[in-house]
Amino acid sequence: MKTLRHSVFWPPFLFLLLSVSYSLYDLEGFTTKATALNGFLLDRFGWLYSLSTLAFLAICLSVYFSPLAQVRIGGPEAQPLLSRWSWIAITLCTTIAVGILFWGTAEPLYHLHQPPSGLNIAPNSIDAMRFSMSTMFLHWTLIPYGIYTTAGLLFALMYYNYRRPFSLGSLLYPLLGEYTEGALGRVIDAFCLYSLVAGMAASLGAGILTIAGGLESLLGWESSGLLLGMITLAIVTVFVISAASGLLQGIRLLSDWNIKAFFLLAIFVLVTGPTLFVLKIGVEGLGDFFQHFFQKSLYVGLTPEDNWSESWTIFYWANWLAWTPVTALFLGRLALGYTVREFIQFNLFYPSLFGAMWMIIFGGTTLYLDIFAAADSPMYQILQEGGPENVIYGVFERLPLSGLMSTLFLGITFLSFVTASDSNTSAMSGLSAQGISPDSPEPSIVIKVVWGITVGAVAWTMVNFAGIDGIKMASNLGGFPILFLMILVAAALVKVMRNPQF
Repeated sequence: MKTLRHSVFWPPFLFLLLSVSYSLYDLEGFTTKATALNGFLLDRFGWLYSLSTLAFLAICLSVYFSPLAQVRIGGPEAQPLLSRWSWIAITLCTTIAVGILFWGTAEPLYHLHQPPSGLNIAPNSIDAMRFSMSTMFLHWTLIPYGIYTTAGLLFALMYYNYRRPFSLGSLLYPLLGEYTEGALGRVIDAFCLYSLVAGMAASLGAGILTIAGGLESLLGWESSGLLLGMITLAIVTVFVISAASGLLQGIRLLSDWNIKAFFLLAIFVLVTGPTLFVLKIGVEGLGDFFQHFFQKSLYVGLTPEDNWSESWTIFYWANWLAWTPVTALFLGRLALGYTVREFIQFNLFYPSLFGAMWMIIFGGTTLYLDIFAAADSPMYQILQEGGPENVIYGVFERLPLSGLMSTLFLGITFLSFVTASDSNTSAMSGLSAQGISPDSPEPSIVIKVVWGITVGAVAWTMVNFAGIDGIKMASNLGGFPILFLMILVAAALVKVMRNPQF
């Protein structure tokens, strides 16, 4: 309690407890109000999400080719905190690698069978297949990592080079100066903590459903509130223990295991699956992605009936934004000793390549199995009857060593959510504590335990009572206030790029 930042910790913590309690007391009323608010925000501000996120990517590319790219984070004599391998492993495993496990096989089927009406693409056609693959590149490569890189890079410079506090208010220091260290900085930290818990609980909820689907596929255990609760407890227990061990032990070790398992699984699916088709659809999807990049990035739907972008693209941008501020604290902390150009390479370019590779292999395999190889039981039927969490296990059933690969995937899923939750719990706890600095980077274990339990409780409530729709809703609502913060953050980064001394 001595190190707790009370004005930052208690407002989001109490508001979350109130939200969970109200949802348990009156689920229907809570869902109705949240749905109405969610629909209003997406309808009125979808255009701003699309325009802003594209601008964040453009700013990152501008910085990469500017003189600022040569600046070393921490100063000319700073030594790296991590090796390059550990750095990329942690970056991949603590950001959107969590999401690709859940959506990498399920999402292409939605786009194949339900493309946006405004683009006049015939469902279940070759054009829809091409659109599906290119959309996966849009949702899982450059733009989401551009969001993270914008905030992470600015925080790294403010924290290490300008010696600003371990606070999200430091992101606005180039614009507002010393005002960010007072009440304004504490308000920003509190808002961002709430947004991250909403986004983190949504991601954890997707992981709980994926693991539950695996247990049902492998062991025949039907999903229930008790099973979902046991999965939640297991994930929360392990990631709290890992977070308590600190950055250079738990997270680094888990990420190293995790990234190797990712590559092993991807190589297996590529070699044993429809390799030639996967490579062809990957190349055509990339061509479609780059040919229609701006159209896809800025597509928002002009008619009320065309709500595809609200259900998918804008939902993703809101989700990434919910995670972004506190993820920026974590990614920025890793960058000590490397240049700005290297930061952009390791947080934008390399993760985007990994995301594209994963989507080509897993998305391409799923599309092939649905269209050409499973007429008696297409993958889309599995999606409709069993939910998105069961699609990946349907894919493995049609490949060699299905039991072994499904078991391996189940383990990777558990490890991935532990790793991602570990990193964000550490950042959330650091934001809630006083005295965090490059010389004393770890917050109290008690604060980590409290946030871990809180995130787990919110995630379990969502998946048990609201399902996948509740997960999407929480992500959207959590990301909305951060949209406006990130616009200011982008302006601050532009100011630093143009005048590093501002």
